[in-house]
Amino acid sequence: MKIIKFLSDFAITFAIVFIVTMIVSYIYSLIVHDAGVIDWEASFRFGIIFGIVFPAIKIFERRKKDK
Repeated sequence: MKIIKFLSDFAITFAIVFIVTMIVSYIYSLIVHDAGVIDWEASFRFGIIFGIVFPAIKIFERRKKDK
């Protein structure tokens, strides 16, 4: 049950971070370089990193609270 909860939290966090990073990198590229290019590598990287870290922190806080 904990793995399913972790995976659903991962998917939600990944999607949100991925979309936000895509938008920010597109706007940055448009303003600074005059070329609307999305940095896909950074979007995936941040999505995966934050998708793992935020749900893990949530699990550790729940464990600490239960004790």
